[in-house]
Amino acid sequence: MVICDSILVTGAAGFIGAALVKKLLINGFNVIGIDNISPYYDVTLKKARLSNIQNSASTSQGLFEFFEIDIEDKFALKNLFEMNKISVVVHLAAQAGVRFSIENPDVYFQSNLVGFGNILEVVRHNNISNFIFASSSSVYGGSKQFPYKENQNVDNPVSLYAATKKSNELMAYAYSHLYKIPTTGLRFFTVYGPWGRPDMAPVIFAKSILEKKNLKIFNYGKMKRDFTFIDDIVEGIYRCCLKPAYDENTNLNKINQVPYRIFNIGNGSPVGLMRFIEVLEMNLGLTAKKEFLDMQKGDVVETWACTDALKKWIDYRPQTKLEEGVEKFVIWFKKYYKV
Repeated sequence: MVICDSILVTGAAGFIGAALVKKLLINGFNVIGIDNISPYYDVTLKKARLSNIQNSASTSQGLFEFFEIDIEDKFALKNLFEMNKISVVVHLAAQAGVRFSIENPDVYFQSNLVGFGNILEVVRHNNISNFIFASSSSVYGGSKQFPYKENQNVDNPVSLYAATKKSNELMAYAYSHLYKIPTTGLRFFTVYGPWGRPDMAPVIFAKSILEKKNLKIFNYGKMKRDFTFIDDIVEGIYRCCLKPAYDENTNLNKINQVPYRIFNIGNGSPVGLMRFIEVLEMNLGLTAKKEFLDMQKGDVVETWACTDALKKWIDYRPQTKLEEGVEKFVIWFKKYYKV
């Protein structure tokens, strides 16, 4: 186990970030969380996630501190590291959303490129023992080589969001190579579950079904996604926190040894979009009014993760079945949105 003073989680008010913070606190780690509380989607949900963390922190072994900081502010980041003893960094903060990037590219340049560079710089200058960052399944573009494996070519992104995530992987590799920073990148596959983002399919679909509005189904429903439950994603990140990207056989003094690893983290079993809707309908007890549409720009037909490398590295792979995950999501959804 890595012994550290504090773990920094960027994007701590986000869907994955908030769930990870709770996991770390329960396991006795001290956590510093930062987030800029962007209005990209309802900030009330972000603040509710933070309140949920604070409530759980009162009964946890670890301590939690939160700071409203934007990763684009390099001076604020510098001060944060000067005032706190941080040994591990989990970087999850980013401008999310494939479709949003088509109409609003500037925010992706700033947050996902400039902001990521700022994080790399503070990691470089502060003797961080383990750096973990979020990548995305979107880096595979429209590849038909299934299941997706980490060693296949990912040079053809079909959205700006995907391009920024591929750029992050390259930037992180360069820093790992130059400064011997133990670095792990995780390519997330269609994360869903309680406290999910309102701009993602599960919440959009559930609201449309409950409000009896047309449910827009793109590519006429002929799509598959490797839906991955939030608890499985968090477990994978947590285990990577405990295992930096090097081992006892890695000689960091050798020029060619780079302590950098990249892993898929997905369920490993793609589900048809219509099947996902069917399970959601069953849990809500309602039938959706379906509106079938053409494919959207920047979207892909199918995603499918090979998780053999992740399993070998941390002895874990996501395992929650869709039916179980959707049921937990709907229970939370009804409670949070007071259905």
